[in-house]
Amino acid sequence: MTLVAAAAGAAGIVAAGCGATPSRHLEVHQTPVHSTGRSTVAGTTPSAGTPEPTTATTTPPTTTTSTTKATSVPTSAPTATTAPAPPVALGAPAAGFVAGHVTAVGDSVMLDYQTPLQADIPGVDVEAAVSRQWAAGEDLLAQLKAEGDLGAEVIVALGTNGPITSTDFADMMNVLSGASRIVFVNIHVDRPWQDPNNAVLAQGAASYPRVVIADWATLAANNPGWFGPDGTHLAIDGTGAQALASLITTTLSNG
Repeated sequence: MTLVAAAAGAAGIVAAGCGATPSRHLEVHQTPVHSTGRSTVAGTTPSAGTPEPTTATTTPPTTTTSTTKATSVPTSAPTATTAPAPPVALGAPAAGFVAGHVTAVGDSVMLDYQTPLQADIPGVDVEAAVSRQWAAGEDLLAQLKAEGDLGAEVIVALGTNGPITSTDFADMMNVLSGASRIVFVNIHVDRPWQDPNNAVLAQGAASYPRVVIADWATLAANNPGWFGPDGTHLAIDGTGAQALASLITTTLSNG
């Protein structure tokens, strides 16, 4: 999935905590809310017979001077080309996961791009809620797994509403152990926990196989016009929402 930066209107986006909050927007807490700690390239062949005698004649020797200089033509080595890496093959899921199915769990930012994500990943089960914390998302994923309804491919877009730790990440991975692929979407939020949370996600993903990061933080920082006044939410189904859905879909596909 080429992303084109484009300004998106701020219609339908309301800053957290200001006025009436649409149901598809989260309320970002002013005070960090900590999770519960549960939530990881030839010689000639002579003729036969005797040659006939010939009359010898004296001919002055002719000296020939070659005026042609050898020219060296440089030859360029062929340019090496690297074929794009093929998508990482999916492993067989463990018990409790539904092969061929995708589950996405997130907060209110996911509500902004829910429709584009469903268009990009047909059949995806989107479980998004306003102000959802990391621990609440972990509990939901554990419940879906226990009920046999958790997709073998999982998208986790949490961490907007409060700080997370490496212990939280490890606890989440305990729930998701056995999934075929897991995509964590890092965050873009005007709060002090943005960079620490993204560091936890990056370090955690590097420690587990089949886990990848959809780098929304970088893409978002390069496209500030996509956001509303709170700097976190997107115009529902707008340019930024479509770009985020496309980023997640490409990351999930290429692993």
